[in-house]
Amino acid sequence: MKVLFSNYSFGAGLATDLVNTSAIVWTSAGEVLTDPAALARFLDEHEARLDALPGGALPTGTDLAQVHALRQETRALLAAEHEDEVARGANELAARASAAPALLRNPAGEWEWQVTTDPSASVADELGALVGIGLLGVLHTLSHARFRHCASPVCAGMFVDTSKAGRRRYCMPGLCGNRLNVANYRARHQGGAARPGDGSGTGAR
Repeated sequence: MKVLFSNYSFGAGLATDLVNTSAIVWTSAGEVLTDPAALARFLDEHEARLDALPGGALPTGTDLAQVHALRQETRALLAAEHEDEVARGANELAARASAAPALLRNPAGEWEWQVTTDPSASVADELGALVGIGLLGVLHTLSHARFRHCASPVCAGMFVDTSKAGRRRYCMPGLCGNRLNVANYRARHQGGAARPGDGSGTGAR
């Protein structure tokens, strides 16, 4: 599998969505990656084509356990207070499945920094390479300030903001942001049935 340094937003988005599959985030619905089939759906939805799963092969129970461990590592990096800690951890993730980066021409004849994963790398290690390179790209191109906790007071999600403006506030804007807006609207129009800004009445995921 080839990973492009220039496409760091893909790996950063994968990191965000992986972290937010946890039961820590989905407190009501529970674990999202419940079995190998759920992991396969996650990979398919994110168009993560891994050499470790050739020809549509399904992940195994071992793959699932290793991806759960990767998810914990990734969350710890998003929550890290110091950017040096992020750099060390992301470098370790990127190195598990990959050789040294190489400057190669793409099909259009343009030079690109690429990393090619080892053919024997596991599902979790290939995912780790994508995540690690994504986080390194954000750290270098944008800043450590783009690693954030969800602004919703009732959500434990985290995310990496790769938007141009850098103003993203929620791990899942269509869910967390809308719920908070509904709570604030109710507070304004129902005489305090829900406290403004605290997410009361929104319910857990």
